[in-house]
Amino acid sequence: MQVKAGPLLSKINYPADLKQYSEADLVQISQELRQYIIDVVSVNGGHFGASLGVVELTVALHYALNTPYDKLVWDVGHQAYGHKILTGRRDLFHTNRVYGGISGFPKISESEYDTFGVGHSSTSISAALGMAVASQLKGETNRQHVAVIGDGAMTAGLAFEGLNHAGIENSNVLVILNDNCMSIDPNVGALKEYLTSITISKSYNRFRDDISHVLTGLSKLGPNAHKYVKKIEKSIKGTLLKQSNLFEALNFRYFGPVDGHDVTRLAQTIKDLSAIPGPKLLHCITVKGKGFALAEKDQTKWHAPGLFDKITGEIKKSTPDKPQPPKYQDVFGHTMVELAEANDKIVGITPAMPSGSSLNIMMKAMPKRAFDVGIAEQHAVTFSAGLATQGLVPFCNIYSSFMQRAYDQVIHDVAIQKLNVVFCLDRAGLAGADGATHHGAYDIAYMRCIPNLIISSPMNEEELRNLMFTAQQENGPFVIRYPRGNGVMPDWKRPFKALKIGEGRKICDGEDVAILTIGHVGNFAVEACTELNSEGFHPAHYDLRFVKPLDEALLNEVFSKYKNVITVEDGSLPGGAGAAVLEFMADNNYNAQVVRLGIPDKFIDHGEQPELWAECGYDKNAIIEAVRKVGIKRTTDSMAG
Repeated sequence: MQVKAGPLLSKINYPADLKQYSEADLVQISQELRQYIIDVVSVNGGHFGASLGVVELTVALHYALNTPYDKLVWDVGHQAYGHKILTGRRDLFHTNRVYGGISGFPKISESEYDTFGVGHSSTSISAALGMAVASQLKGETNRQHVAVIGDGAMTAGLAFEGLNHAGIENSNVLVILNDNCMSIDPNVGALKEYLTSITISKSYNRFRDDISHVLTGLSKLGPNAHKYVKKIEKSIKGTLLKQSNLFEALNFRYFGPVDGHDVTRLAQTIKDLSAIPGPKLLHCITVKGKGFALAEKDQTKWHAPGLFDKITGEIKKSTPDKPQPPKYQDVFGHTMVELAEANDKIVGITPAMPSGSSLNIMMKAMPKRAFDVGIAEQHAVTFSAGLATQGLVPFCNIYSSFMQRAYDQVIHDVAIQKLNVVFCLDRAGLAGADGATHHGAYDIAYMRCIPNLIISSPMNEEELRNLMFTAQQENGPFVIRYPRGNGVMPDWKRPFKALKIGEGRKICDGEDVAILTIGHVGNFAVEACTELNSEGFHPAHYDLRFVKPLDEALLNEVFSKYKNVITVEDGSLPGGAGAAVLEFMADNNYNAQVVRLGIPDKFIDHGEQPELWAECGYDKNAIIEAVRKVGIKRTTDSMAG
């Protein structure tokens, strides 16, 4: 559905068009841009609150800078919808996050204005610094490099590493701190408290403008005045604030806090800062969801609300006529509370995703035993390891694609020491509309090569509960991977049952061909077998349940009986479960034709999960086609004979 832009916005296709307007017009342009985002997202879905909060900042940046020559790096594309609309993609914006449409995140291959691809947080400062140093080496002294980072993303170690390095490079870098006290959920930690102390310091804010004017005047006094200006400015800021300024201590010139919704002042400030050499930080105070009252009031809910009525604010959800299976993440959340009530050693950990992982259920029920550590996956893993050394059983819930950021900690801090940390990898497999940066395609491959790990994946909600129940009783690291979305069992809350490590199960016996599945995709095989049986094909189906250790007895049975084997997984084929099966076959001198279905050796773009399963060739129809190619079709009479 195409949405009509306002009278000024409709004439702006690129930042060059924006510059034709006066600063006074920026207020109306911002209003039209905000309304356009509301209009499109309400009928097409997508992320919502974050981009609304930076509308004025986005307009000001493209007005004051010479993009794309000046390099503008966004930290997590949730903020970048306005940026996309102003940089040649307004008429394509209705395809945002839609299969075959534009990406929901900045993407280098999509536009020259997208200087750095980003889906994970906290990369902007390091990337912008790299660009700035490159410009220095090439003699491009007039090029600006701006990183726009949210205060939630500033909690990650990578952001601090970038700040630490930028402070000594004297490169032309401007970090804009978008301070709204939110990532998806409310921010946590000492940095949040520090930024709040700056924001609410009445004395600092009262004198801030006067200080700025005085120091500007002093800078005109002579060639040596600059170093004295910096000393005076630093001293005044440190005196008026209770603590020394963190950013000044890292050799950044600190400016702010400023109103992130005053577009004309922002444009003027960005122009002024462009003339100041060296690393600078502009602290902007914004409201996530600005301009849409409900989004301002409930910022977590409106981070990505789906389709909604822009007038009433009603979020549109279909009402099923019968009980539906729950989301896997909710099964995890409720099961955590059940297990923790029975075992006082259990604690929960998540890096800034309590709502996304449903650990918020435990945080509400047992606030002292569930921890949101901020956007800090490395810390989450090693913090969990520390808890485990003292006899606790940490369930560390991290999205599969985010776990990639803590790989060394899994090996060095958990696996080598054989600590009983339970890694619950949410969003394993193809995650949907967030695209390549968020697909959990690689966890089986990158975990399978680590010694001491148990790696499992449930086919349904009951198996997830039983794997969690089993994991608390083990003495080493235990991985449970499960997908985004709903399971298959409306009646899912069943008594716990301990599972034997490394033991799979036979779903159905058959002839000619065996299907081996791991995880939720086993349900695709169940549907495929039902349809194939009606056609006269009768494949066997086995649920591996564990990819490490493999069920050797099950695999010996399969390779002794079947000469055609099909493996199905919601993970990368290189290094995945199918590769493990091939290794077993070779190591044990079996000879069979093995067809592997899963995510191919390429990055998969965004779309709805069923669209992507079909594209990658491991949905129900792909399984049916694979069996038809190698199976033998039998009639009822031939089966009887």
